[in-house]
Amino acid sequence: MLTLHQQFGEIDIYLFDQLLRGRIRPGMRILDAGCGVGRNLVYLLREGYEVHAVDQDPQAVAEVRRLAQILAPKLPATNFQLATLEILPYAHSYFDVVICNAVLHFAQDDAQFRAMLKGMWRTLRTGGMLFCRLASSIGMEKQVQRIAGRRFLLPDGSERYLVNAPLLEALAAELGAELLDPIKTTIVQNQRCMTTWVIQKT
Repeated sequence: MLTLHQQFGEIDIYLFDQLLRGRIRPGMRILDAGCGVGRNLVYLLREGYEVHAVDQDPQAVAEVRRLAQILAPKLPATNFQLATLEILPYAHSYFDVVICNAVLHFAQDDAQFRAMLKGMWRTLRTGGMLFCRLASSIGMEKQVQRIAGRRFLLPDGSERYLVNAPLLEALAAELGAELLDPIKTTIVQNQRCMTTWVIQKT
């Protein structure tokens, strides 16, 4: 019998919540946009989902291909590609779910952030879900220092592109999206905070 860790790996707890609520179901085509080494893919690969993943780090793509060979050997290696979010190598409306975990806050400016978001949105079918976890200033407005635009220095010493609730709400309206969950933010000892943004393409 598999342990929970073997079954789910290091999955983000908020993504796990989407699984529990049935928003990610067998038969769905899923993209992990900025997959890293595949921490959110263990369960999906193991359970036979049609998984695709991209990252701009060749070593990360190679690691995810190795993971897929073990857990889902029937998936072609071409499902895991070197690419940026701005220029994804997929057709319009190709995916049922797009996962973007801890990626968007590496945008250098507004233009890149919007290009990354629109790149993912283009590949999502009507009725599909975009799941994002990204750094924000929500609840830490006085602890972050502006560098330029939406680039901030966080108390933990990192630099991030930070969103806030009004921006996320405006972006959802601009995309014509429905907010599936309230915007949720976790503050980690006043050093950084991560926000969960889950929207549906209408």
